[in-house]
Amino acid sequence: MELQSNPQLLWFIGVYALIMVGLGFYMSKKISSSKDFILAGKSLGPFVLMGTLLATWTGSGSISGGETSVAYSFGIIPSFMLMVPTVIGILVLYVAAPKIRAFGKYTISGILEEKYGVTARNLASIIVLLAYVGIVSYQLKGFGFILNLTTGMSVEIGTIIAAVLIIFLAMIGGLKSVSQTDALSGFLMVGGLLITVPTIFAIAGGWDSIVENVPDSHLTATGGLTTIQLMGYLLPSLFLLLGDQNMYQRLASSKGDASAKKAQIGWLVIMIIISPSISLIAFASRSLFPDIEPGMALMATTLALPLWIGGILLAAAAAFIITTGNSYLLSAATNLTYDIYGKYINRNASDKKQLRMTKVFIVILGALAYLLIRFFPTVLEVQMYAYTVYGAGITPAVLAVFFWKRVNASGGISSMITGVVTTLVWEIVLNRPFELNSAVISVPAAFIVLIVVTLATQKEKM
Repeated sequence: MELQSNPQLLWFIGVYALIMVGLGFYMSKKISSSKDFILAGKSLGPFVLMGTLLATWTGSGSISGGETSVAYSFGIIPSFMLMVPTVIGILVLYVAAPKIRAFGKYTISGILEEKYGVTARNLASIIVLLAYVGIVSYQLKGFGFILNLTTGMSVEIGTIIAAVLIIFLAMIGGLKSVSQTDALSGFLMVGGLLITVPTIFAIAGGWDSIVENVPDSHLTATGGLTTIQLMGYLLPSLFLLLGDQNMYQRLASSKGDASAKKAQIGWLVIMIIISPSISLIAFASRSLFPDIEPGMALMATTLALPLWIGGILLAAAAAFIITTGNSYLLSAATNLTYDIYGKYINRNASDKKQLRMTKVFIVILGALAYLLIRFFPTVLEVQMYAYTVYGAGITPAVLAVFFWKRVNASGGISSMITGVVTTLVWEIVLNRPFELNSAVISVPAAFIVLIVVTLATQKEKM
């Protein structure tokens, strides 16, 4: 089957975009302080919190990278495995959520500073910016894919349009607005995926027909990857989720521990439904469209579906991408405001000044995200880079704060430096030897250094 753009699908995206812009304007009227902008006034109930956790996590990383690209490139079983890190991560956060709320910090940097000192805060701010700008960048390209499919415009122009829309929506209402659009997007996506799975399988001729049209390796346990290569795709998402500042900020924004727990249980249940659904749709797409860019696999099916089903799925995918981009852009901007601007440039800045600067930083970081995506050929590549920079540089040190009382500043800071440097050297300087994602090297290295340095420095003090 050949891809042919269908401009009628653009109506579904356009209507949803207008709804999000309208909701953003409405919620912006309720913002009176930086706390409202960044933590939604700590007012999120379980329903909205569940939706924003879901939509923030399941963005272009799943729709254009993650499950989609892996199912198309390597097969159904490796793609199903990508659900495992998410389930583990949600369960760990469920245990840690009360402790996260107790810290009451705007950023991960603030949590690390309390345990490890100012140096850790500064390092964390840099790592968050390196990772989150990367994550925003592939949301832009994912939306560019959508506009390419629907209108035939180039992915490059679509990416520019995405940058403008995502920056605008993040800047206008902060988390108070983003959380509401997230919830709406999340539940639309669940409905769209559940309708699409049986429909696209019927169009593709059923399971037997799909299997006949995909490579034999796509039905094996590893899809032609070695075990260690497969781990390179599983580890980054796990360690990003375990230390993701976005998730911490959302859990801190809930009305209380009870709301946070209910929301996380709902998030877990829905992820168990939608992650395999994305994998199945992309796997069917491999049969229908054997020669397309892997990141377009899920969205390409909208052209084979009946118009109303394809339109709902495409609008939902666009919404997920936009809300994820908003969330990570907003989160990175808070680091610049509170950990750099507020600490070193203007320590006496008023609340209104901090709010204005957060909006300025959203624009600056959004522009940087657009520039970054031009240097990575695929969404999956920049996704693995961004996840690993964060997962190796931040997560071991953060988890130790909550689960290992003996950890000290020397161990935490050494771990952060090790994680980032190892990732950058492996990905950029060495250009990924043996086609291994850096997570299989940098994450273990960061944990080992954390433990060894902590124990060694404690011994010296005795």
